[in-house]
Amino acid sequence: MLSKKTNLTGRQKAAVFLIAVGNEVSTEIFKHLREDEIEQITFEIARIDKITPEDKEKVLIEFNELMMAQGFITNGGIDFARGLLEKALGNQKAIDIINRLTSSLQVRPFDFVRRTDPAQLLNFIQGEHPQTIALILSYLDPNKAATILSALPHTIQADVAKRIATMDRVSPDVLREVERVLERKLSTLASEDYTSAGGIDAVVEILNNVDRGTEKTIIEALEEEDPELAEEIKKRMFVFEDIVLLDDRAIQKVMREVDNTDLAKALKSVDAEVQDKIFKNMSKRAASLLREDMDFMGPVRLKDVEDAQQKIVNIIRKLEEQGEIVVARSGEDELVV
Repeated sequence: MLSKKTNLTGRQKAAVFLIAVGNEVSTEIFKHLREDEIEQITFEIARIDKITPEDKEKVLIEFNELMMAQGFITNGGIDFARGLLEKALGNQKAIDIINRLTSSLQVRPFDFVRRTDPAQLLNFIQGEHPQTIALILSYLDPNKAATILSALPHTIQADVAKRIATMDRVSPDVLREVERVLERKLSTLASEDYTSAGGIDAVVEILNNVDRGTEKTIIEALEEEDPELAEEIKKRMFVFEDIVLLDDRAIQKVMREVDNTDLAKALKSVDAEVQDKIFKNMSKRAASLLREDMDFMGPVRLKDVEDAQQKIVNIIRKLEEQGEIVVARSGEDELVV
């Protein structure tokens, strides 16, 4: 059963719409979709047990509004459509509809690359110039970009990361040229507008998804080559040692989610400040047992320590995204209650 709040994804809305219009119309619509789109929407349809009248009504209204807006745009352009929608539905509603419609019509550069298997893409681009690699990675999903960045030769990882961070805007000519080379094996895509690409936020998202060892290697190399850039990137990232920035309540919430073995491994290579922050948020008995675990396990491979730290960082990021905890970062103003 779907939520009455109707916080539906685009695929869920499509599924609700197709159920609402019936088999005959749905079959005709499927003829105009790609196979992967049909699979995704069919999966959503299969997951729906029951549609509330509220969900059905809202989805059909939204579809009708978007179709009306599309018709206005086709006949007279976006400004004409906005004017008619404002008269019919009011200013804010018109803006919302136009924004949804125009965003759905925009195709990001390298869309075909984002559907390519990371291993295949890596084989294809690793011989390219670091600037070309940086351009392509800046348009990928952070997880896929992280996988590829981690697999690149160590000698160019930091260079690629720096180029992503310092990239600003890319001309359509450059995009077309890079895409022209890629299309021989993958696909093609053109972009007529200057498009924002890369930037510090992009490289931070990628580094937040690579393994801890790769992250450290890249940050250390950037610190040598461009200390100011490295510092700005670190300010926007959360690394395991930043756990000292969490307040006690946040630490305790994190500890409830963390496996004790992972915690013992994660604390093996950190300084006393980090260890003390953890221990003081545990009962005396729990802290004593954790110390015993750390001593008992003896030497631990650095890779295992880094993996354990990354698991805990991922938990912290998840809790932050869910609004369960607040992560203070360097340079941010403190909260005053």
